[in-house]
Amino acid sequence: MNTESDGFFGQDIARTYDRDHGGNDPALIRQTTKVLAELAGEGSILEFAIGTGRIALPLAATGRTVKGIELSRAMIRELRKKEGVPPLEVQIGDMMKVRVPGAFSLVYLIFNTIDNLTTQDAQVACFENAARHLTRGGRFVVETQVPPLQRLPVGETKLAFSATDTHFGVEEIDVVTQAHVSHHVWMDGPACRTLSIPFRYAWPAELDLMARIAGLVLEERWSDWNRTPFDRYSAGHVSVWRKT
Repeated sequence: MNTESDGFFGQDIARTYDRDHGGNDPALIRQTTKVLAELAGEGSILEFAIGTGRIALPLAATGRTVKGIELSRAMIRELRKKEGVPPLEVQIGDMMKVRVPGAFSLVYLIFNTIDNLTTQDAQVACFENAARHLTRGGRFVVETQVPPLQRLPVGETKLAFSATDTHFGVEEIDVVTQAHVSHHVWMDGPACRTLSIPFRYAWPAELDLMARIAGLVLEERWSDWNRTPFDRYSAGHVSVWRKT
């Protein structure tokens, strides 16, 4: 699908990412950037897996200093098509290891991207790298899903999450390893595209332990960017950890 070590996010996916994956709801983007700007205060901001700049670009438009890390060159090319002047500083590489010069009051990783790291060790390394970039009192924000096991019948391994005229989506879940694969089929007239992406889900409590290993403590947890209280019915969460 690609020849540039872009993982699962090569040119074919990057070109349609905002439409098919990232979402481009203006109200949601405005609310997300508003909350992130408030959490950052007056400090600089770093986005792990900056992607096409769906959030970073409007955040930078508020006057904030925003930098990013991104593994996929194809995604960065899409970002460059949308941005103005001056361009955002983006380091190409792995968010578990890449170090961006500077100190940041906020590091964030959104839209289930923590699940793209498919081992517990990799997810811990991501938390540790976030902590290395943060000033004292700085915050690491993760938005991700709550594992959908309450919706999975006993003994079943597959769960449909999308069924529209243009898209089918099925999650394949292994409750022993916490591995899951998102299978997608997009229909466009007589043509169709398929994609299967591996993930690893983690419970909120497990993420809190990862944060503690990295020297971070939980400050807030909401169901969404509207700061809806997190409860047993929440399908996702926005979690905020502070560097102690």
